Amino acid sequence: MSQTQEVSTRLKGEVSVIDIRGEVTAASGRPIEEAYQGLCAAGAKKILLVFGSECYINSGGIAVLIGILAESKKKAQLLRMTGLTPHFQKVFAMVGLTRYAPIDPSEDAAVERFKERT
Repeated sequence: MSQTQEVSTRLKGEVSVIDIRGEVTAASGRPIEEAYQGLCAAGAKKILLVFGSECYINSGGIAVLIGILAESKKKAQLLRMTGLTPHFQKVFAMVGLTRYAPIDPSEDAAVERFKERT
């Protein structure tokens, strides 16, 4: 489990990307929430969460992500995710996150899927 976290944002075409590295827990959720809020303030409508392969996500981190997904639904934003290990893909599907933010096999695949929804 990583003890550090890095969260950054960038644009990939018309898709706003949040890159997440390290721990995703309730205690470390604030930078992810702040990155999301910053994108909202900038008018983002298509948001991609890119998880680093070393990401550790616990139940508190899942709660942070659920909060973001709930808010994005209210704002009529489209969210997708990529970079999750097979274990976390299974966990996210079991808790229902993938109904609101589908998981794509790669960043490029996610960007292409966003284009299909335009």
